[in-house]
Amino acid sequence: MLIRRHRSWELPESQATPESVFLDRRKLLAGMGMTGLLASAGLRPAFAAADAAAIAPELYPAKRNTAFDPGRDLTEEKVATSYNNFYEFGTSKNIHRSAQALTIKPWQVKIDGMVAKDITIDAEELIRKMPVDERLYRFRCVEAWSMTVPWSGFPLKALVEFAQPTSGAKYLVMKTFSRPQEASGQKQFWYPWPYTEGLTIEEATNDLAYIATGIYGKPLPRQNGAPLRLAVPWKYGFKSVKSIVQFTFTDKRPKTFWEGLAADEYGFWANVNPMVAHPRWSQATEEVIGSGRRIPTQLYNGYGEQVADLYKNAGAGEKLFM
Repeated sequence: MLIRRHRSWELPESQATPESVFLDRRKLLAGMGMTGLLASAGLRPAFAAADAAAIAPELYPAKRNTAFDPGRDLTEEKVATSYNNFYEFGTSKNIHRSAQALTIKPWQVKIDGMVAKDITIDAEELIRKMPVDERLYRFRCVEAWSMTVPWSGFPLKALVEFAQPTSGAKYLVMKTFSRPQEASGQKQFWYPWPYTEGLTIEEATNDLAYIATGIYGKPLPRQNGAPLRLAVPWKYGFKSVKSIVQFTFTDKRPKTFWEGLAADEYGFWANVNPMVAHPRWSQATEEVIGSGRRIPTQLYNGYGEQVADLYKNAGAGEKLFM
């Protein structure tokens, strides 16, 4: 008899909110005319479903991949879409309104470097080429708070396969847009714009590495990183670069945005580790945003079974340090 053992981070199917219930709730709110009432009052909630610039809206809601349940309750949509870090639009968490200035359609994506052939492709076309699903992931910020989010998108390894990197490629570098006329935060010259992040090829092709294109069964809002953002749930949130315009394959490790500003606080690896404190605060616990609770933080954010082998040959200083 085959006995399936749940991974440490999985939520038993019996405890997950059924997809039909999740969708019916959205239909109920729509039937109540809540969106229209807010619009007539001159208000546009950050979590509103309607967006004329939404990319590939017919793909949502995507079918949930139950192999990626996180073992925690979902964060409320209105919280996850209004409590955001996006330094391109300011340093506060309340940037969801200013982020609406970002033009997301059309959105050109460049894939270059050590690949069979450089590619420039519209984000909408790229997404439609990918195997889109929905995954529930934990999200742990380096600031010691966390959420649990239902992302829609596709595995990053599918993009790697599409790009056809050469055998010498060791890293995947991702960059966000550079539009200071739309993103006022990019006028702050002391930041090393554009926002740059990177993964090793082994990390990029891990099953958990993900490009998010939607959230809560809808296309991704601008403040959450539309139209393409990285989601790597075993790492601190600053690794999850938003609004990506370029994927570059290289044999040289990049200097990432926050590493360039403060390498002793925000290193390249950024693996969640409760035993390694940030220089200015402990990482042993985290605030669950929207719940009023603090909980113990888990190594690799609870995803060690899936990612620990990526770092087994790294030195002690490289392996788990931020």
